[in-house]
Amino acid sequence: MMRRRYLARMSGPLLDRVDIQLQVERVSLADFGQAGAEEDTASVARRVRDARQRQVQRLGPFGLETNSQVSGRVLRGELRLPPGVTRILDHSLERGILTARGYDRVLRLAWTLADLGLRDAPDANDVGQALGLRQATAAAA
Repeated sequence: MMRRRYLARMSGPLLDRVDIQLQVERVSLADFGQAGAEEDTASVARRVRDARQRQVQRLGPFGLETNSQVSGRVLRGELRLPPGVTRILDHSLERGILTARGYDRVLRLAWTLADLGLRDAPDANDVGQALGLRQATAAAA
């Protein structure tokens, strides 16, 4: 209830600048300390390093190093994804669920997901996952 009130006080333009909105469940005492399928820190660091290298290689010609630096013009120009990949984003933009700024932020996140997955470009699943991460808090409110 308090979270809903807090989110209701946050303005749309402010929330539009948040790239990832993730709701995390509370850890129960029963789950605490249980051995699971967690990745060790070195593995995660290696994946992030590899993803960053992919970004530098792709974005070097634009004088950029990370997906967060890519302008909307480049995302919708030289790095434009096929319409089948962005269909869900296009639909969200047309319905007013997503702003143009939000559209670009979802694309940047989708490129990052593709980089982490060692793919040359985002697919529709990456775009859908990026959109879901962006709207998680709004959906929970």
